[in-house]
Amino acid sequence: MAMQEDIKETTGQADFEALEEQITLGMEEYKVPGLAIGILLGDQEYSNGFGVTNVDNPLPVTPDTLFQIGSTTKTVTATTMMRLAEQGKVDLEAPVRQYIPDFKVQDEEASANVKVKDLFTHTAGWAGDFFIDTGWGDDAAAKYVARMAELPQVTPLGSNWSYNNAAFTVAGRVIEVVTGKTYESVVKELIFEPLGMKHSFFFPEEVMTYRFAAGHQVHPDGAKVARPWPIPRGSNAAGGISTTIPDQFKYVRFQMGDGTAEDGTRLLKPESLAFMQSTVFQIEEGGDAMGLSWMLFKAGGVPALRHGGGTNGQISAFMFIPDKKFALIITTNADKGIVLNAKLQTWILKNFLGLSEPEPEFVDLGAENLAEYAGLYTAMGSNSELSVKDGGLYLQMIPANLLGSEETNAPPPPASELKFTAKDVGILQDGPFKGAKVVFRRKEDGSIAWLRMGSRIATRQG
Repeated sequence: MAMQEDIKETTGQADFEALEEQITLGMEEYKVPGLAIGILLGDQEYSNGFGVTNVDNPLPVTPDTLFQIGSTTKTVTATTMMRLAEQGKVDLEAPVRQYIPDFKVQDEEASANVKVKDLFTHTAGWAGDFFIDTGWGDDAAAKYVARMAELPQVTPLGSNWSYNNAAFTVAGRVIEVVTGKTYESVVKELIFEPLGMKHSFFFPEEVMTYRFAAGHQVHPDGAKVARPWPIPRGSNAAGGISTTIPDQFKYVRFQMGDGTAEDGTRLLKPESLAFMQSTVFQIEEGGDAMGLSWMLFKAGGVPALRHGGGTNGQISAFMFIPDKKFALIITTNADKGIVLNAKLQTWILKNFLGLSEPEPEFVDLGAENLAEYAGLYTAMGSNSELSVKDGGLYLQMIPANLLGSEETNAPPPPASELKFTAKDVGILQDGPFKGAKVVFRRKEDGSIAWLRMGSRIATRQG
């Protein structure tokens, strides 16, 4: 724990005993074995660890415990690419084929026209949850990108926002091509070393020499260790970093700064950071947007940025509010950490900064109109079945075993009622995805073609 009293004096609201009670109760409720947390406000910071690293071989979690941060890695990949752009080695507006001439997905138009910038905004449109093992050699990313030729186009290039892991592997491969080095070595050279992130790693053989967390899948009888532990190397640019709370403090201070490291070394121009953190693609009119890898949203009406990620049984949260000089980082070692992280973020924003969201106002579309939304929606990551029952619309989600877990995936969650806040926009009311936004997207003829739940689009069948 670091400098707790200083933050308490700074905010005038922070109650760390109450926070730690919230964490302990939440971990018990959701059966999360371990959690590390960091809160940054100005020059002050608080960090702590709770629970254990592994239910089979338990060690106490500390802020220095290494957790997989999953997709927050994407922002590191984007920051690396921006450094290379400033060096003149890559043009964000250039087509990917300028750097990878044989790049190909099933759709030729998307293959030929996708720009480097598009790789960082989740708008490429092809199936994005493509987790394959292409080995641990230095050619892992190249092999992965070659295999992408089989990926179907879900939505037209640039038309919709849907989470795309595969696009970031392409970005990682571009980094390799323009530097002549491996993706991991470039990140170490351009990000980890200048920022002093000495406990941030990509490879299991590095992680295993420190205290680290194992992922868990939560079952009715408790949390079970999730195996395998690492994601395949070919996906490192999308989610391969393991790191600590102190290293993430260094990273977020840089993101909220002027482009210089702690020692004054300039890594990026201020305008480059500003570009990454400003709207590149508008997800919803007047609502959330994408920067260059960063998700832009409003926290209690205040502009904020976030990422976070999930691997095989490890879930992280990462958000910051530049105007408040505030950051929140949470790492957990269970799949149910996604629910716990959301609850803790809501509690912390309210109790530390006085920021809260208004309760949603629901509209009654009429039972006769709900049938329009019913049906099966499929994606590479999951299927969602929507059906009308007792005058309401219910969503049943069936997640896929994306990361090759050895039959430790939890059973499908129960169906959740979907209530609408506007036409084509609803919020799940219960279950593990309670509070998740569901958006229906239509084709030009007005018919419903896609469903986006949270961050991923699924295609309507039939």
